[in-house]
Amino acid sequence: MEMQQLGRWLLSAGLATALLCVGILWTALVRARRGIKPVVAFFHPYTNDGGGGERVLWCAVRAIQEMAPGLDVVVYTGDLATPDSLAARALDRFGVKLVKAPQVVKLERRKWVEAKTYPRFTIIGQSLGSIILAWEALSKLTPLIFLDTSGYAFTYMIARAAGSFVVCYTHYPTISTDMLERVRSRASLYNNDVRISRSFWLSSIKVWYYRIVAQLYGLAGRCAHLVMVNSSWTRAHINAIWKMPDRTFLVYPPCNTLTLQALPLERPQQNQYIVSVAQFRPEKAHELQLEAFALALEQLSLQNTEARLKLVGSCRNQEDNDRVESLRLKCRERGLEQNVDFCLGVSNTEMVELLGGAIAGLHTMTDEHFGIVVVEYMASGAVPIAHNSAGPKLDIVVNEGGNRTGFLASSVSEFADAMCHVVTMPADERMKIAQAGRVRAARFSESKFDSAFKEAISPILEEAMKCAGIIRSG
Repeated sequence: MEMQQLGRWLLSAGLATALLCVGILWTALVRARRGIKPVVAFFHPYTNDGGGGERVLWCAVRAIQEMAPGLDVVVYTGDLATPDSLAARALDRFGVKLVKAPQVVKLERRKWVEAKTYPRFTIIGQSLGSIILAWEALSKLTPLIFLDTSGYAFTYMIARAAGSFVVCYTHYPTISTDMLERVRSRASLYNNDVRISRSFWLSSIKVWYYRIVAQLYGLAGRCAHLVMVNSSWTRAHINAIWKMPDRTFLVYPPCNTLTLQALPLERPQQNQYIVSVAQFRPEKAHELQLEAFALALEQLSLQNTEARLKLVGSCRNQEDNDRVESLRLKCRERGLEQNVDFCLGVSNTEMVELLGGAIAGLHTMTDEHFGIVVVEYMASGAVPIAHNSAGPKLDIVVNEGGNRTGFLASSVSEFADAMCHVVTMPADERMKIAQAGRVRAARFSESKFDSAFKEAISPILEEAMKCAGIIRSG
């Protein structure tokens, strides 16, 4: 019965999707005849998330303004924002001074891309919802270049049908071969519920669901004229699904290394602490951090050595607030209250101070697409202890000049051993690792992003401006 219901749902969803796409594509084409505006429009529905994705947005906006002063820049956003407020946010929050304030197109239908709108079949729901949001965006303004910096690949076919050149900066594939393998092997993780992983039939159904989504995702992605990705791991998965390596370029995200690299590498021998910087989201695996830290304290007590763990982050919603309370309870249950500090909603100045005093930085997310925070640890002089997967493994915590730059771990015991090792190692050995890490971190600076981004987008920008009859200055 469940299989029959699933089949009917997939058929209905397929028909609905087809009708929706045909209708939207037709509307987009009609509206395109009204004229494409000589602007570069950034599709970034959430311009207040404060993360690495927003830093990419503002650095990319500034790069376009410098490359093509004759083109206006527009930001599609669902937030209450004005040109001046966005320019001020870019400067105050990220230190990015724009050439001029961008224009704003307000999106009223952002709820269609929110995960809470789709309790089931979330991936396909959000993907279809992004089509509706793109329809609204293009109905209000059809740009010469449509530049997605949030990973909504299903918007590309709408933008391309409307006549725009489509460019994207992809932080994380909507679906990856790793996700498929995890479901196929029935491994439980934050994005694969235990109830599903324990059931052969539910796992089989989810595999087929993911396969269908992957096919659609591939078709959507291939509508882009140019693809930029943030890591080797992301590039491998995008190439596997979108299958256009000739149009896909690796452009590391801009990291705030300049300020952090000015911090001294020396750390006080007393009151040593490890810092963990991450939003309190389930995939950040804070519970694993507490388990590993508890085990590390047991090992350190045998050596009469103490350490603290500072959990630094923010909460997006009530679910995150509840998660923090659950972590506090876990600390009490494990007797960690005196050794764990929760630092919520800290300012940028406070963040720099925390990083500047930490001997190590903890990162435990599986398949972190890049890992900007790991770079920030290294730039500040804190030895990174990161998850042995994806971006940290392939791009960041690798030897620099033959020297170790940090530690990689996967299990509770491995993380605990690494923490103990960093806490107890001689100061000169830690300094050597910290110095190599700082050199490595310089590879991911804003200036490196700026030059790589401009190099990748320059041919498309030239072609678009030529088609629009605009002469590029500079």
